[in-house]
Amino acid sequence: MSTIDLNCDLGEGFGNYIAGPDVSLLKHISSCSIACGYHAGDPLIIQSTIKEALKRNISIGAHPSYPDRQGFGRRSMRLNAKEHFAFVLYQVSAIKGMVESQGGQLKHVKPHGALYNDAALDENITRNIYEAISSIDEGLCVYGLSNTAHEHVANELGISFISEAFADRKYHSDGTLVARFNSAAILENTEEVIQQVMSLIHHQEVVSVEGQKVNIPAKTICFHGDHPQTLPILKEVHKTLLETNIEIKLSI
Repeated sequence: MSTIDLNCDLGEGFGNYIAGPDVSLLKHISSCSIACGYHAGDPLIIQSTIKEALKRNISIGAHPSYPDRQGFGRRSMRLNAKEHFAFVLYQVSAIKGMVESQGGQLKHVKPHGALYNDAALDENITRNIYEAISSIDEGLCVYGLSNTAHEHVANELGISFISEAFADRKYHSDGTLVARFNSAAILENTEEVIQQVMSLIHHQEVVSVEGQKVNIPAKTICFHGDHPQTLPILKEVHKTLLETNIEIKLSI
């Protein structure tokens, strides 16, 4: 039987604002990355999201971002090495402490949004982020794009790297994600998402917006928890995987 880890970015509300149906999403995944308060999330939301994940035995990761709540962490920021190190150190440490306070264990870290994309292209940014992660706990894994600075720096620093692909995002032929301002960036059709997920599992590839097949190794596949169509699409993906004897299981 084949296996695949399905992950979701959760806890991305703030105050009375709810970003996604997190409790329902948790029923269909095996790991999650929880917003740390810089692009979304607040102490109460973080605490309750951790509680719900632990209740369902879902593996928990931290989802640090640029300090950009107004832009939901999807805008690049020009920061120096000390700033990159410190703001990741702060966010991951907070989530780790809150997970442990409820008897759980933080398993991975996955940068969010623009920080994720910038780190994929710039080894200096990635090194600052990953050194901060390693200084907190050398046992933490990182989720990132394969064949990019994410993977190269993780290997250089001896950090366990989990290659990630996206169920609901389109790719360019060079393996990078299509920018969100592009109308073709998001897959919203259920059948298209299922097709991309199955292609990733069986062939480790996607079809780019340019029409080319692109190799995308993936040990985990991400669904964006803040998108309104994610839950119904994820339900269908979950059903399809079970029907084809593919087990949804943590890869760590």
